[in-house]
Amino acid sequence: MDDRQPFLHRMGDRGSRIGARPPRSRPLRIALQLGVALLIFGFLIFTVASQWSELKRKGVHFDPVWVLPAFAVLPVFYVLGGLGWDLILRFLGYRLPPARAQVAFGQPLLARYVPGSVLYVLGRLVLSERAGVPRRITLASIIYEQAISVASGVAVASYFVIAHPDLQDQPVRWGVLAVVPLAVVILSPRVFGPLSRRVLAAFGREPLPATMPLRGVLAMLVFYAFNWCVAGVGVYFAARSVHYLPCSKLPEVGSAQAIGFVAAVLTLVAPAGLGIRDAAFAWAVKVALPSGSFAVGAVIAIAVRAVFTVVEMVYVGAVTLAGRRYERTQPEAEPVPLAGARSEPG
Repeated sequence: MDDRQPFLHRMGDRGSRIGARPPRSRPLRIALQLGVALLIFGFLIFTVASQWSELKRKGVHFDPVWVLPAFAVLPVFYVLGGLGWDLILRFLGYRLPPARAQVAFGQPLLARYVPGSVLYVLGRLVLSERAGVPRRITLASIIYEQAISVASGVAVASYFVIAHPDLQDQPVRWGVLAVVPLAVVILSPRVFGPLSRRVLAAFGREPLPATMPLRGVLAMLVFYAFNWCVAGVGVYFAARSVHYLPCSKLPEVGSAQAIGFVAAVLTLVAPAGLGIRDAAFAWAVKVALPSGSFAVGAVIAIAVRAVFTVVEMVYVGAVTLAGRRYERTQPEAEPVPLAGARSEPG
């Protein structure tokens, strides 16, 4: 009977069951968990090691005076990222306790260091499902999150892109001004609702029970734009640790980081955007340098990547400990359904 279904329907049905029922054998469960952990850790160690050797080869030395404030600011960026995703879930009709939301958002972050984004997305789906959020809602929230993050990042960096010296003979650069209005139109419930129903129907899945209201999309665009400004401050401190940059260059450095993120999202194959994100950041940040040197921009990009990697590891460890503490104190907590989400017609 399964073979008579359309191919996309079979894919959707099988994909919806991945990770839903862990193996009954305890040794097998431990082996699978350990294997995934070692795979992620192996790619993470490879990433850090390759960056470190590159830093040494270029003669870069961190200045703790500027690195320490970067370590203080960038964790706020990740905490706000978890809060932003939690707010998106609430607009979709689900309220998670703050600790559970941070765990579901934060624990899978290191999975991005494995090529592709399958483990990262799957981790978010499984952890959210254990907290009581249906997979379709979590997947929709991730789509909203990535689309709004990209649109807000482009909005923050739009003037920088238009004024970039390397793009002055490219009329297409003015296209960045259309990204935010286009995102608002696509993510509005009257467009996103029918669009998501068609995509889910192609995979034999039921339509989403709710979509984000337009006011929610607009509010989250502002929220993520603010979070990109927070990230820009942290990135400036990290960049300042390897090269002198006056405070007046902070907008250029912050915009360069947003450009790197957008490049990473548009190329999902590289682990955590490794290489592509760094090259885009180096190309963008060179405008803030008196020499305009791409090589110096690359050194700054490597330093920023190293700081981000350490901050991610610390953040993931912190949310893991917080999650374990929360599970011990409130093991039976369930998500609270919210009113106000835009219901989709059956």
